[in-house]
Amino acid sequence: MGGNGKHRWKISFYRSNSGSKNPPKELLCPISGSLISDPVVVSSGQTFERLSVQLCRELGFSPKLEDGTRPDFSTVIPNFAIKSTIQNWCDRNNAQHPQPPDSIALEKAVRALMEKDREDPGIRVSERELLRGMAERPPVRYMHAATELGCRVDHFYSSSSEESVVIPSASPPTPLPFATRPSCYSSSSSSEITAELQTLNLNSSLPGCEEEEQLMTKLRSSEVIEQEEGVILLRKLTRTKEELRISLCTPRLLSAVGSLVVSRYSTVQQNALASLVNLSLEKANKVKIVRSGFVPHLVDVLKGGSSESQEHAAGALFSLALEEDNKMAIGVLGALPPLMHAFVRAESERTRNDSALALYHLTLVESNRVKLVKQHNAVQTLLALAKSPASAGRVLLILCNLASCNEGRSSMLDANAVECLVGMLRRRTEFDSESTRENCVAALYALSHGSMRFRGLAREAKAVEVLSEIEKSGSERAREKANRLLMVMRGREDEPNWDSVLDSGSGPGLDPTRYRVVRNLHTANSTTF
Repeated sequence: MGGNGKHRWKISFYRSNSGSKNPPKELLCPISGSLISDPVVVSSGQTFERLSVQLCRELGFSPKLEDGTRPDFSTVIPNFAIKSTIQNWCDRNNAQHPQPPDSIALEKAVRALMEKDREDPGIRVSERELLRGMAERPPVRYMHAATELGCRVDHFYSSSSEESVVIPSASPPTPLPFATRPSCYSSSSSSEITAELQTLNLNSSLPGCEEEEQLMTKLRSSEVIEQEEGVILLRKLTRTKEELRISLCTPRLLSAVGSLVVSRYSTVQQNALASLVNLSLEKANKVKIVRSGFVPHLVDVLKGGSSESQEHAAGALFSLALEEDNKMAIGVLGALPPLMHAFVRAESERTRNDSALALYHLTLVESNRVKLVKQHNAVQTLLALAKSPASAGRVLLILCNLASCNEGRSSMLDANAVECLVGMLRRRTEFDSESTRENCVAALYALSHGSMRFRGLAREAKAVEVLSEIEKSGSERAREKANRLLMVMRGREDEPNWDSVLDSGSGPGLDPTRYRVVRNLHTANSTTF
């Protein structure tokens, strides 16, 4: 690998005393415990028996090593240096050169490690193990509408100018976007889809066994034309016939679609990605799709796919991120950096919008908030984007999430977030949206929690004057937060203990069931899938 890469190949040269009878640990495979016959070095730097790596890959397992780490088996290269060292050690000690291990015995050893690992109460860090753990948890029913396709009247109300959400006390104090479908999705009428399918000479009726086999035959065909017809049919069926999305989302079909998502033919790839977005709209399919290994493919498309493919990839990640059980896995699988890059650099407004919403939902999880904060210049970039009225609404959603964790607050305070947010409130002619101003106050409110630095930074930014104006003329929710911020600024004796207030969800004049924050995202007009 290049000298500037994060991972460096760790090739070990070992010199041992000729009198030693037992082989040194460095020459033994950490999995089999035997001298390595065909050594390979993996991405994380350790050396293993090649067959051990192959078996672990096939079983989706990454063992816990003695130092507590887990190896990354994504890439392997031969380790000729260790192989030569092993052969020299055997010659010096009159020992037989190692033979290839027995595959059956080695597989039993790997499965024994897997059983032991399942009994280990420690946290799993392997990506495949994380996805395996998702299947072991029972399904959870969620009460907020972010995971539902339709709105719940007891949770939302809307006016002509804004959408507002009531956040329960157990939820993070951040805005909850109303949209639950990607920007690139829209449905078509049944008559439209029937006419389009007839041009392909395909059956548009509810597929039975025969029609499903016809679809699978096309998807698995080696002919590109057949593949195109298959993914176009799947895309159209899943777009208009919602009742088919769950029944079609089988391991067999997902496997076929997965091979087409990485196709070099743009038409095949784009339609496969669009079909995946349609399937992901159903809550019951979201975990299935992540467990089927699509996230790395979506990340790759987001990094280097065509503009339309990137739209679908961002839409799919947004849709999958709505599911609570997917959030941590998507973050572990490396989606945050390309989503951040797409939000900042993508040409398509739909890609930027869905990337921002995906980042918002992913950062509802503490581990993803920390990952994003640690990303190089992420907070500074978000604050720079917040200064633009065109992107301020989406950026503030993410910043409010980051401000709810210690690492995020510290990083935002270091990046002059207080001055930036106060400046946005002062520029009322540019940021005239009431929801944007409310979310600026909400972000400041989150930054004030548990921070000894906030009061001094707010005074330097002359926040009292701006907050006093909002306290008098802002919306009800903005006035409430501005009032509490002013209490912090003035250091009043009756100021509540914010740690206990936020933990208990109670306090002077604070009703947790009425802790409202809003958003006003302008979603681009959808296109037909």
